[in-house]
Amino acid sequence: MHLPAAILALAVIATVSVAAQQAEPRARDLGIPFDGTPGPHNAITDVAGVEVGFTTLISGSGKLVVGQGPVRTGVTAILPRGHKSFSDPVFAGWYSLNGNGEMTGTTWVEESGFLEGPIMITNTHSVGVVRDAVIAWRVQHGGPDQSGYWWSLPVVAETYDGRLNDINGFHVKPDHVFHALDTASTGAVAEGNVGGGTGMVCHGFKGGTGTASRKLDAKAGGYTVGVLVQCNYGVQSELRIAGIPVGRELPPGIPRKEDTGSIIVVVATDAPLLPHQLKRLARRVPLGLGRLGSYSGDGSGDIFIAFSTANSGAWGAGVRDANSPPNLKQIKTLANDDLNPLFLATVQSVEEAVVNALIAAKTMKGINNFEVDAIPHTELQQVLRKYNRLVEPGK
Repeated sequence: MHLPAAILALAVIATVSVAAQQAEPRARDLGIPFDGTPGPHNAITDVAGVEVGFTTLISGSGKLVVGQGPVRTGVTAILPRGHKSFSDPVFAGWYSLNGNGEMTGTTWVEESGFLEGPIMITNTHSVGVVRDAVIAWRVQHGGPDQSGYWWSLPVVAETYDGRLNDINGFHVKPDHVFHALDTASTGAVAEGNVGGGTGMVCHGFKGGTGTASRKLDAKAGGYTVGVLVQCNYGVQSELRIAGIPVGRELPPGIPRKEDTGSIIVVVATDAPLLPHQLKRLARRVPLGLGRLGSYSGDGSGDIFIAFSTANSGAWGAGVRDANSPPNLKQIKTLANDDLNPLFLATVQSVEEAVVNALIAAKTMKGINNFEVDAIPHTELQQVLRKYNRLVEPGK
């Protein structure tokens, strides 16, 4: 599909962000300590087959003119099996800690136990267009007769970027969704002001997209857990990093007395888990957020989904004669007694993914020149050093 020139210009921002991300410091680069062993990219894409794509929309400045900008938004796509995600759905489970938000398609995830297609994340007022565009993308890739593509309930989640973005201007278009899906890839994942996370605020500082992973040891099965967050929640006074209440000692960010933002968390694993076990994994996400100082306020949409890339081919019975016996599927799964390392890996990955988002995010000025500062790296290191929680170079 050919994108209009204006859209291509914006799409390039996403491409540049991915390339630049490789040179940007992450939380561990600053000496922030975390428990657990990350995968090679310390990203959700460490789970083999998972692909992530972005479209980042940044344009305009100054006074808000609804429909014109300034624009600070975008789209994030997570494809569990890459571009085979539609033809080979994955087991999944979801959990809402606080429902002041949206994640479409979850009633069918709950009913069927499967996730069919990608998980998309955008801003609150663009959920509808993203959902419809995913269906259009699926139809376009279904062949001339769209065989097998007659029905779809896409999973699309949101957090609110209206403090920085012209959210009522509806700047996310179907082509932006197509771009995020078409350019999704494995490897390093951009963080901070990218994709759906472009205009987000977290614990009073610039937030956005973050990711992390954990690799279990051989005794625990050698499985990988990967997490991607879009964080837009929290108040500065409650922010804790490495167990230290850093928010109370850092220069003031955006004043917010209550937690009225949101966070979407996507958990991926290659461990063979059934839907009810994946729901259990999703329900461990709040424990990672609690380490950071979240209390899931009334105005926060805290919604999480987990999926497993194991058990390929478990979906569907295929085409068979009406008189044929039902197909039997051979499914592998871990015993519940063996889930503890995965629970811990999820908590650790969530904690680090949010901090990675904060570290990667850059100061941003949006509508009516409203500005959100990035968390100050040097001052953060000084606070952690004060409490003997900074990993100094060479140690």
